[in-house]
Amino acid sequence: MENKTTWKIDPMHSEVQFKVKHLVISTVTGSFKSFEGGLETAGDDFNGANASFSIATSSVDTNVADRDAHLKSGDFFDSENYPNMTFKGELKQKSGDDFKLVGTLTIKDITKEVELTVEHGGVMVDGYGQTKAGFEITGNINRKDFGLTWSMVTEAGGVVVGDNVKLHLNVQLVKG
Repeated sequence: MENKTTWKIDPMHSEVQFKVKHLVISTVTGSFKSFEGGLETAGDDFNGANASFSIATSSVDTNVADRDAHLKSGDFFDSENYPNMTFKGELKQKSGDDFKLVGTLTIKDITKEVELTVEHGGVMVDGYGQTKAGFEITGNINRKDFGLTWSMVTEAGGVVVGDNVKLHLNVQLVKG
């Protein structure tokens, strides 16, 4: 890639969140507190940019310590044996500020193709002279596709944890 530009995630101005149904009737929101990654672009063109992202599974936070411990255990992320989940892919412009992010997501030892929706919020120079770019990334994955298969059914037949996981990332990148 000629005239390669590296954009790194600014963790102070970024967030990684997920939502999953609990007992089918309500939604639990969680986040990951430790992550890194970015884009490599040809010049300042985000179309065709290579994206890479890594999230520390042990940084999961749902505001309930016992639930977080369960998510880090072998029933879910198995953080001890699989400390990171990773994404590698390409940003493809659909029209205007609308992009799609297509690539492979690896959770535990399972890698699957995913496609996420991306809205580019623009580029701005901050008060310190750093060029920043903002993106909002959304999508859905089925947790069971990635070996996160723990399940429990209530006495009334309700499922405790839904299979569909909604992803929502707000990412600010700093031009290198």
